[in-house]
Amino acid sequence: MAWLRTVLFAIVFYSGSLGFVLGAMAAGVFSQAALLRAAEGWSRFHRWCVTRLLGIRIRIEGERPAGQVFYVLRHESFFEAIDLPTFLAPFPVVFAKIELIRIPLWGKLAARYGVVPVDRSRGASALRGMKRAADAFKPTGRDFALFPEGTRVDVGTSPEMQSGLYGIYRLLNLPMVPVAVDSGRLYHRRPKRRGTITYRIGETIPPGLERAEVQTRVRDAINALNENYRG
Repeated sequence: MAWLRTVLFAIVFYSGSLGFVLGAMAAGVFSQAALLRAAEGWSRFHRWCVTRLLGIRIRIEGERPAGQVFYVLRHESFFEAIDLPTFLAPFPVVFAKIELIRIPLWGKLAARYGVVPVDRSRGASALRGMKRAADAFKPTGRDFALFPEGTRVDVGTSPEMQSGLYGIYRLLNLPMVPVAVDSGRLYHRRPKRRGTITYRIGETIPPGLERAEVQTRVRDAINALNENYRG
């Protein structure tokens, strides 16, 4: 049954995604607002496929704080990457590695949606570019989001944060909210498994703290669900 659910999910989600991509392309010609709605619709379609076809429940522990904030999330699978516009609705601005922006077609749509490229090879100049992009989005009130490990991480591990986390935290000057996610044990599997994926929203970290404290608090909070891992 797990394989049957996984195959059905793949057929429905990927075929449906083609329609959303074509719709986003058309929407982007007319307005950014239409593109934003198309992106959120795709994310909600993915959530529907996950819950209805894979039989995975989504649980959220804790409350999102009021006001504009900077979310940093653990990254175990593509689930949370696609689910961001649903979990952090409406329309979070996402920091992502620049290689994703360079993907033909998708990259242009992502940049127009509000994906800020992170180029680790450029150091301080990259931070200046990110600040300009972030400053343009800040007046909209949209939340910001980042996967601070920089890539997908294995279930049960607790890797160090990428060095750019603190620089982005400083340039945004917003409260930062760490979020633990345990999607890898169900979604990043062949076949995908039934069960519950949990988001655990951690304690808000105020702006202006020192690097060591920020990195320790983020690392502890986004790995908080590791205690539930049994291998």
